[in-house]
Amino acid sequence: MEDRHSRSTPQSPGSGYTVQRGDTLYSIAFRYGLDYRRLAAGNGIAPPYTIYPGQRLQLREVDPPVRTASASNTRSGAGAALPGVPQPAPTPAKTPVVTKPSSKPATTDSATRTVAAAPTGGPVKTWRWPTVGKVIRGYSSTVHKGIDISGRSGDPVEAVAAGQVVYAGTGIVGLGELIIIKHNDVYLSAYGHNSRLLVAEGTTVKAGQKIAEKGNTGTDKVQLHFEIRKEGKPIDPLRVLPRR
Repeated sequence: MEDRHSRSTPQSPGSGYTVQRGDTLYSIAFRYGLDYRRLAAGNGIAPPYTIYPGQRLQLREVDPPVRTASASNTRSGAGAALPGVPQPAPTPAKTPVVTKPSSKPATTDSATRTVAAAPTGGPVKTWRWPTVGKVIRGYSSTVHKGIDISGRSGDPVEAVAAGQVVYAGTGIVGLGELIIIKHNDVYLSAYGHNSRLLVAEGTTVKAGQKIAEKGNTGTDKVQLHFEIRKEGKPIDPLRVLPRR
């Protein structure tokens, strides 16, 4: 059976994506199974990862540059010139070019999508279940990137660990009202099909904090679709969630 959000499957290297209103770099990386830091590096985007509707991104991953103290000093001009030794002329800094669509100015739903990089968190020592209910569909590496948990409309949906909300919206097909939380530089968690979102992008949340209410947006019955991504790649949540 084909998964409803099979569009999340990574495309071929070098393929592109045009940023849509409501996207964040995190949601694009999530959609295509990429690590957001490596996607940013592949497109020359630095924190806080600002993107614009109409901007063209390459769906490729590149290792982020490693900044060293010596390199930092060189860039900032901290080193003193040696007497009598000709110094090379400084290279003018390049002004980044941002592609914007030819459309009306942004309203309250800002055309510029910025989610500040979440503070680097430590390892997740304890994972929590995101909601009550029975697992009605398990994880599959090919067609189903997480688990589905049954329940009643309005059941609380809680953060499985502390972190920062890096996406809250309906921009990913088949997942309805979706929240993505960054826990640290390795792990993200995602919560789909909610009836109501209770936190906004940029919000810092605690483990066990209510972030949404269970619903059936993007699906035909009340359930929570839950995923955990490790360095951009989906893993079976049952591998880390406590037994119950």
